[in-house]
Amino acid sequence: MLTDMASLVVEAVGSFFVFTLLIRFAFQWLRVPFHNPLGEFVVVVTAWMVTPARRLVPPLAGLDLATLLLAWLAQLVTLYAQYTIRGWEFGSAPGIALTGLALLALLDLVRYTLYILVFAVIVQVVLSWVNPHSPVAPIFDALTRPFLRPIRRFVPPIAQVDLSPLVLLVVLQVLLIPLAHLRVLAGGLF
Repeated sequence: MLTDMASLVVEAVGSFFVFTLLIRFAFQWLRVPFHNPLGEFVVVVTAWMVTPARRLVPPLAGLDLATLLLAWLAQLVTLYAQYTIRGWEFGSAPGIALTGLALLALLDLVRYTLYILVFAVIVQVVLSWVNPHSPVAPIFDALTRPFLRPIRRFVPPIAQVDLSPLVLLVVLQVLLIPLAHLRVLAGGLF
């Protein structure tokens, strides 16, 4: 029972930082302005990690690799802590086990990024129906526009209803299915 509670706390704290770092990375990659409540929150929560890391890890082609690396390291530490809490031992090959955890953390980053996009699409759709002039609507529009634009070329609006978010959600769910299976397979190896 205590093991489950400790694992839950580790997962909650680790996931919070991983998601926040991934959101910061997505904001910078997609050129979403940080001058909004969500952007300011993300910057305040992650600045203590990202600022020193940027001195060591330079950006590449406009991508903030320091933030992405920190998200991966945070997920790696979270997985390591969870397996350690559950009594998993590295055995005679700690290098191989650590490499496996590193690949599992990378797989989790891809999954979490897709979850962020699913969330952004759903929020954008709801806001477009309920309050299209909401102050956070441009944030979600900027996050989803690069992914919806190619779909809108092939799926035109039908009777003034844009079905491209629905198509994108289906594509994201299709992508999440093999990732979930890979996660189960990789997690079962440990």
